[in-house]
Amino acid sequence: MDWVDDFVEYILSHYRGKVIEVGIGKFHKVAERLSEFILVTAVDIVPIHNNRFRFVKDDITHPDMSIYKNAVLLYSIRPPTEIHKSILEVGRAIGADVIIKPLGNEFPMDMVPVNYGRAVFYLKKWSEEE
Repeated sequence: MDWVDDFVEYILSHYRGKVIEVGIGKFHKVAERLSEFILVTAVDIVPIHNNRFRFVKDDITHPDMSIYKNAVLLYSIRPPTEIHKSILEVGRAIGADVIIKPLGNEFPMDMVPVNYGRAVFYLKKWSEEE
């Protein structure tokens, strides 16, 4: 068992509905594991081919909001810091929670750190905002 197992367990135990991985890149392990249980859509600016989850090409800094509509969670694994703000803005616009698992030396602003087993990540719950 590694951090991916704990990360997937956290998402599955807290969210039901549309889940989107932003900036999937070449690391597909989380989306693949989640897709065994729920529908996962992955977005990135570079197309990928993987038949275990749905992929849509999109640039989160200039998003096609129809892709994100009705999502309950946006998550991103080690995204570049320059897109953290865009991920949070899309999450806020649609009312979806946001999870960012940054590189070890990054600390996303205005997010709460979460330690769940071996998974360490940051969470923003828009439902708790006024």
